[in-house]
Amino acid sequence: MFPIKILPKFTLIISFCILCINPMAAQKQFTALLITETAGWHHESIQNGVTAINELAVTHNFEVRRQQNAIPITTEGLKDIDVVIFLSTTADIFDDKEQTAFEKYIQSGKGYVGIHAASDTEYKWEWYTKLVGRMFHIHPVQQTAKLKIIDHNFPGLEHFPDTLLWTDEWYEFGEEKVADLKYLVTVDETTFDPKVTWKNRDPGANGTMVDRVGTGMGKFHPISWYHEFDGGRSFYTALGHIEKVYENQWFLDHLYGGIYYAATGFGIEKK
Repeated sequence: MFPIKILPKFTLIISFCILCINPMAAQKQFTALLITETAGWHHESIQNGVTAINELAVTHNFEVRRQQNAIPITTEGLKDIDVVIFLSTTADIFDDKEQTAFEKYIQSGKGYVGIHAASDTEYKWEWYTKLVGRMFHIHPVQQTAKLKIIDHNFPGLEHFPDTLLWTDEWYEFGEEKVADLKYLVTVDETTFDPKVTWKNRDPGANGTMVDRVGTGMGKFHPISWYHEFDGGRSFYTALGHIEKVYENQWFLDHLYGGIYYAATGFGIEKK
């Protein structure tokens, strides 16, 4: 066989094309930091969520970096992050220095996304509870219920029907930690049984055994909301307990809408 010889002019053309293509391929619209640390209950659906968010990143051209437990959160490490996603984190996962770094990050105008058990995280960190908006109290057994979309103006919810059946772990929340929460999705308590009692449940808000009673939240039982807080943006959804839901297109649209808003501030039609 004779060796194949590439003429110089073709080499130049190929090199030029590579230079043209690679910078564009590497350019992402924003960068997300995905945190999955748990110091309490560990949800089996976390890995499903990691896979789904990585696939959303490919679909929507953004970068995802995974936060590992041994790597501390620092101001320097957060400087080029646009949105931090708490995926079913639980209990106390940040030390004092990490809390300070994260507060400065939000104050610089960046975004936060909380998924499911993110509201069961850092109860003693008052600033964080305000960032989330409401904190988890208790949940009954997983049941099918009717979701109500109360704001189609938010990214990802534009094409949702007004109501749809959904199966999940229906969180009951405590009081509002801030006054400006903008609610997106609620669940109709007449379509499931919210009553539950926990005896000697571990872990609780502070990692100790707790007794709790849940009676539901009444006519208004929120599931998802967003707000601006301390210079930045926050989105939370309580959906996401069941592994298979991370393959559900309705949920993926809802989730990406929250990530997109928190990362960019775009997508909300001004009224």
